[in-house]
Amino acid sequence: MKALRSFTVRPLLPEALAPLHDLAMNLRWSWDERTRDLFRWVDPDAWEVTVHDPVGLLGVVDRHRLEVLAADPGFRAYLGELHEALQRYIERPRWFQDRAGDSPLRSVAYFSPEFGIAEALPQYSGGLGVLAGDHLKAASDLGLPLVGVGLFYRHGYFRQSLNADGWQQERYPDQDPFAMALTHLDGKRVEVNLAGEVLTAQLWRADVGRIRLYLMDADVEENPPLLRQVTDRLYGGDTEHRLRQEVLLGVGGVRALQAVGETTQVFHTNEGHAGFLGFERIRQLVSGRGLEFAEAVEAVRAGTVFTTHTPVPAGIDRFPRELMVRYFSDWADECGITVDELMALGHAPGDEPDTPFNMAVMGLRLAARSNAVSRLHGRTSRRMFSGLWPDVPEDETPIGSVTNGVHAHTWISPEMHDLLSRYVLPEWHEAPPERWERIADARDDEIWRVREQGRERLVSFVRERLRDAHLARGQSASDVAWCAEALDPKALTICFARRFATYKRATLLLSQPERLRRLLLSSDRPVQLVFAGKAHPADDLGKEMIKAIVAFSHDPEIRHRFVFVDDYDIAVARTMYQGADVWLNTPRRPQEASGTSGEKAALNGALNCSILDGWWDEMFDGENGWAISSAEAVTDLERRDELEAESLFAILEEQIVPLYYERVQGPVPRRWVHRIKASLSSLGPRVTAARMVRDYVEGLYEPAAAHVDALVADDFARARGLAGWKARLIEAWKGVHVDAIETDASVADLGHTRQVDAVVALGDLDGGDVEVQLIHGPVGQNDELTAGGVVPMEPVDQPDEHHLRYRGSFTCEQAGRYGFTVRVVPSHPDLVTSVELGRVVWA
Repeated sequence: MKALRSFTVRPLLPEALAPLHDLAMNLRWSWDERTRDLFRWVDPDAWEVTVHDPVGLLGVVDRHRLEVLAADPGFRAYLGELHEALQRYIERPRWFQDRAGDSPLRSVAYFSPEFGIAEALPQYSGGLGVLAGDHLKAASDLGLPLVGVGLFYRHGYFRQSLNADGWQQERYPDQDPFAMALTHLDGKRVEVNLAGEVLTAQLWRADVGRIRLYLMDADVEENPPLLRQVTDRLYGGDTEHRLRQEVLLGVGGVRALQAVGETTQVFHTNEGHAGFLGFERIRQLVSGRGLEFAEAVEAVRAGTVFTTHTPVPAGIDRFPRELMVRYFSDWADECGITVDELMALGHAPGDEPDTPFNMAVMGLRLAARSNAVSRLHGRTSRRMFSGLWPDVPEDETPIGSVTNGVHAHTWISPEMHDLLSRYVLPEWHEAPPERWERIADARDDEIWRVREQGRERLVSFVRERLRDAHLARGQSASDVAWCAEALDPKALTICFARRFATYKRATLLLSQPERLRRLLLSSDRPVQLVFAGKAHPADDLGKEMIKAIVAFSHDPEIRHRFVFVDDYDIAVARTMYQGADVWLNTPRRPQEASGTSGEKAALNGALNCSILDGWWDEMFDGENGWAISSAEAVTDLERRDELEAESLFAILEEQIVPLYYERVQGPVPRRWVHRIKASLSSLGPRVTAARMVRDYVEGLYEPAAAHVDALVADDFARARGLAGWKARLIEAWKGVHVDAIETDASVADLGHTRQVDAVVALGDLDGGDVEVQLIHGPVGQNDELTAGGVVPMEPVDQPDEHHLRYRGSFTCEQAGRYGFTVRVVPSHPDLVTSVELGRVVWA
């Protein structure tokens, strides 16, 4: 039986407790420990039952209890203090306001398919969503003028359980947005065309500190059943279902911002899922402002930032031509282009017309600024996408990098927060490197006690979760009595928690089971391992890895030292980060784009033991953790895994275990603690999301803001001019060539200056359309230039009516083989980089 009408019944709070509503509806509580303490005070038992959800808590708390609290002057005083603190947090100037007078940036819209903000708002699957949540939180802390745009999934991502055989089971509970920290935006709707059917979406707003996050929801009565399911599950359904979700996210997201009155200057797409936002912005400029398609593309590109998170081509969304024609032929007609021109936006040079449409390629084409999420991932991405700029050297492929960071206050333990506040700064998450060095002044026993408290909390948590999981699978209370003795709060605790994908190799330690058993069962130096994570519902290989770990953990002899915690989420992750002594990471390099779990663990005093991949590749310094050897040159994956497992076991047996159990001066392992200090001082200022967002602002958002403002001014005059110039240059580029090089080829002394002349034909182009560059540097065995310097050459004369002579000079800066080359690249004041067109002529 279905209700004829439905409506929301709000908890009725006594007037004295009205501020509780404001505190519950702003997700700042998810990273403010004092606010969480306040809600725990309301009703400690209900706080646990509602899984630390303030809105859920207020919906179930007994009315009599509310009356008692309203009469409690201590509670009212604390409530008033925290309510005022929230208002100060929202209103007072912060980092961005201090620079706003000199910044061209007015607003950013951050699009992502998922946002992991709190376990009470389960709209995330893993790393991408948690990163997006941390991005919003850090933007709030810094006072950035940013809004988020995403989808509201009625079933979220799946909840995980295991059957008796250890096989992952998925269930999708209904999510009621009216019972969450979400505000329904009455009367605000967006419509999108899905292959001739109109989908209507309602809008919700989540307040994340100072940041507004808008979520679109297709589950409304106006939609037929199939369209109501577009926002049913995160990463669910077939290819067409995913396309529908991405059309709503991109096209609908742009319209949603307009519907709520948000004026957006810079658009940031977190992966390719939201890439269709570029299509909608182009369409609006063509149909509403009278721009030609190419002109609209330039205006859109200038204000778009694209972040790729994918280190392997298989991880990129691709859509077949037939689907693109069904869903976007009308868009192509409205923009005045053919379907082939539409498909070319998602194709690399040389792709056949029926090649699937690549969302990452489109993201790169429609964004003037693109970045990977670690330095190593930047190199990987430049190699993977270099074919889009075929004449450009791989290391100049225009994809930069901003290494991911984590929102420190979300993940850090209260004890570590207190320690860092005393020794680094009260605002330690924004402290410069020299302040982090002061952690060396902390007493060893203080740091060790923080570590013990986190480990004790993890042990208690795991014991309870193990017991509940076994009881849920039908075991008796007697059968699960052993769970009360699982793990040892004094033993070396190694944690592994992440998505169970094959390249992450969660089972690497199982490759030598007897060696692992000796570590686990040592009587004087025991090791214990805690695993957690989910496999994608369609990834049977990932599920097999979970099953193997669970099977190993069922051995009665080792089950107290080797455990798997099911239903991994933000709450589980936080407890593991705070309790781990060692954070283990074993991906096949370079398939980890960044990874952030090790960063969160490091802020809590855990030491990383990882393959040099993602963020760890640039931040490991030899003293702040351990690096597992990577046998990338070995093409046989089985043999490679053997070699890397051997390295891991050797590090555990010869370095990690002895160091942890070394107790030369009392109960504190002082050399271990000194390594913790080295980790905190070297990683603390580098792994925070505050650093990450500042990097985005200074390196990407502000340049994009200045660029787009320049191009759209005066009725898009410079966007129109740039589009026309590009068309003219591409047409004439075939007439550009270097016909002669003149220089002295004799042996040179170190420090000698050498002059080079180049005779260049420009065809129908002018000298102002190009830059002739002299590139010089040491020469490798195959005559390749390494670490080349670039010198612009100047025109000095015109040998004939078809050529210009350019001259430049360089200094021989290194002994040995040295060389140079000359190239011609496009030059225009509105290009972000001279190689963005992929047109380069080499001598």
